[in-house]
Amino acid sequence: MEFVLPVARAPLQVFSQGLGTGASSASDLPPCLPPAASYTDSSDDETSPRDKQQKNSKGSSDFCVKNIKQAEFGRREIEIAEQEMPALMALRKRAQGEKPLAGAKIVGCTHITAQTAVLMETLGALGAQCRWAACNIYSTLNEVAAALAESGFPVFAWKGESEDDFWWCIDRCVNVEGWQPNMILDDGGDLTHWIYKKYPNMFKKIKGIVEESVTGVHRLYQLSKAGKLCVPAMNVNDSVTKQKFDNLYCCRESILDGLKRTTDMMFGGKQVVVCGYGEVGKGCCAALKAMGSIVYVTEIDPICALQACMDGFRLVKLNEVIRQVDIVITCTGNKNVVTREHLDRMKNSCIVCNMGHSNTEIDVASLRTPELTWERVRSQVDHVIWPDGKRIVLLAEGRLLNLSCSTVPTFVLSITATTQALALIELYNAPEGRYKQDVYLLPKKMASSSPERFGVYSAGPRFPLPPPLISQGLNSFQTNTWRASTSRPSTHT
Repeated sequence: MEFVLPVARAPLQVFSQGLGTGASSASDLPPCLPPAASYTDSSDDETSPRDKQQKNSKGSSDFCVKNIKQAEFGRREIEIAEQEMPALMALRKRAQGEKPLAGAKIVGCTHITAQTAVLMETLGALGAQCRWAACNIYSTLNEVAAALAESGFPVFAWKGESEDDFWWCIDRCVNVEGWQPNMILDDGGDLTHWIYKKYPNMFKKIKGIVEESVTGVHRLYQLSKAGKLCVPAMNVNDSVTKQKFDNLYCCRESILDGLKRTTDMMFGGKQVVVCGYGEVGKGCCAALKAMGSIVYVTEIDPICALQACMDGFRLVKLNEVIRQVDIVITCTGNKNVVTREHLDRMKNSCIVCNMGHSNTEIDVASLRTPELTWERVRSQVDHVIWPDGKRIVLLAEGRLLNLSCSTVPTFVLSITATTQALALIELYNAPEGRYKQDVYLLPKKMASSSPERFGVYSAGPRFPLPPPLISQGLNSFQTNTWRASTSRPSTHT
C-alpha cells in the first residue's frame, strides 16, 4: 500500500471582517475554505463513528474517524504544522530517496494531532506502511484524523472515545487480514500491552518497539525485568532530545495554556503544588513561578529534590499543603500520587490536573461513588461535589492536561518526532544481534552528531548564535555536559 503525500498548496489567504458580521451563506466563505472543510458543519456529531459508513475519495473505508468531510480543514492544520517542524521535514527530504523504512509495517498508538500527522506522513515518505490509533481518548483532532484518512492512512480515532472505543480502535489497527506489523510506535504502552495480551504470536515478526512516554517506558522495564520482553525496545522518553526539549519547554508553555483555557483563572498569588520535579515538573514550576504563583514541590528523589530547592521552590510533603493550595498538578508518571484521602482534604474549588501521561496519577476511580456528584461545567472540566457542598475542579478527568485541553508548541514536538523516526530507522535496519530483548536508549551519535537534523540551522533567527558556534556548542555538550541517561531516576518524567 502506498501513501501519496498531497501536493503543496498556495499559502492560505487571510480574510478579515468587521465585528458582529459573519458569513450568512456558503457563497460568503473565502474560496480557500470550502463548506465541506468546516469542522463544525456536521449534522451527525452524536452518531458514533463506529456506526457510520464512510469512504474517502479513493473509495477506501479502512479507517474510522468522526467525519471524513473535515479532511480539507485538517489538511490546512497539517500544512501549518509543517512550517514549524523543520527537523522532521529535513529528515523527510534527506531520506525519502533512500527509503530507509521500505518494507516497514508500523502500527502506532499516539496522540493524533497535526504534529503527529507530519510524523506519519514522513514515515510514509520513507517507505513505511502505517496503521494508527489514539493513545488518549480526548487528544485527537478530528479534522486531522480525517485528513490522514483521506490521504490513505488507516486511522482509527476520534475525540471523546469511550474506553470500549479506545480498545476497539487499537484492535482494528492490529487485527487486520493480510497485514501484520513489524514495528511498534507507542505512547503509554497500551498498544504494546494489547498485542502481548491478545496477539502474542505477532512478536515473532516484530523487530522492535519505540516508546515515547515515561509510563510506557516503566511498563517496558517491568516486562524486561520479568523476562517477558521478547523484542528490542527503544526508550525515547529518556533520550536527551526529549528530556531537554519536549518534557521541559513544551510543558513550560502548555501548562499555562491548559489551565487558562479550562478555568480562565489568574495565576498571580495562587498557591500551587507540583508533584514531581523531573523535566516536566521543572517546566510547570518555572512557568507558574514566572506568572506570580506561590509554588511548592513534592519530590522523592534526592537529586531532583535538591534541584527544586536550588531553584527557589519550597520542598514539602503533599499532606503538609493539601488543605491550603489552590492547584494540584501531578508530573510523576507514577500511580495514585494524589489519593482519595488527599482529595477529601482539599479546600473548596481546588483545581486538580495531571501533566503525566497516565490517568492513574490522580485516583479518579475513587471519586466515582454514590455519595459524590459529578457536574460537567464545560468541555473537559468537571466539578466533583461532596455531600457537605465542597467541590473540586477536575480537569480532563485526570488525563493529560495539555493535549486534552489545549495545544502544544509544534517546534519542540518536531524534535521529539524526529527522535522517534530515527529510533524506528535504527531498530528496523539494525543487523541481527545488535540489540537484545531489552530496553535501549537512542545512540547519542544519532541524536547529536548533526544539529541540522533537529532544525537548528533551519530555525533561522530563533537562534542568535551563528552556525559554527552552535555546532561547537553541540559538540561540547555531546562530550562533556550531557548526563548519561542511566543516571536519571526512571520514576520521574
